[in-house]
Amino acid sequence: MNVIQTDLPGAYLIELERLEDARGYFARAWCTREAIAHGLQPTISQCNLSSNRLRGTLRGMHYQVNPHGEDKLVRCTRGAMFDVITDLRPDSPTYRQWRAFHLDGIRADALYVPKGFAHGFQTLEDDTDVYYQMSEPFHADSARGFRWNDPAFAITWPLPNPILSVKDAAYPDFAA
Repeated sequence: MNVIQTDLPGAYLIELERLEDARGYFARAWCTREAIAHGLQPTISQCNLSSNRLRGTLRGMHYQVNPHGEDKLVRCTRGAMFDVITDLRPDSPTYRQWRAFHLDGIRADALYVPKGFAHGFQTLEDDTDVYYQMSEPFHADSARGFRWNDPAFAITWPLPNPILSVKDAAYPDFAA
């Protein structure tokens, strides 16, 4: 796996190194030893799968606060998505900045999202599946979110009129 630092400190794009032949390919998707060598949190406490039937589905912006902050490894396993992270670490030089990444089931690259970041995505195709690995189990009392179109961040989502859950639609603007 190739671990590539993004311009938001602590966030990494993890590209697969494929061994291909006539049958297809094989690739290591996660390696604890390599994660530690790059300063990533290697613990995986919970894995989730998000299945999204329709193009334009938007999930986010979500995060967990301390003491249950979580690192996430997010991978699109089918379809395609516009994956967004926002730095919410007040002491960070990139505080309140966001970046987006195109993830899809063909390349199957992953995004490593460190503690202190919010995460969300919008599907670009029908039938898009997303696989998450988290360093911390879900703790409802630590779960937070902010509105997907919060003007404090001005995230430029690719598709208008997203399909939202009632909960995601009701999130307030971010309060520092």
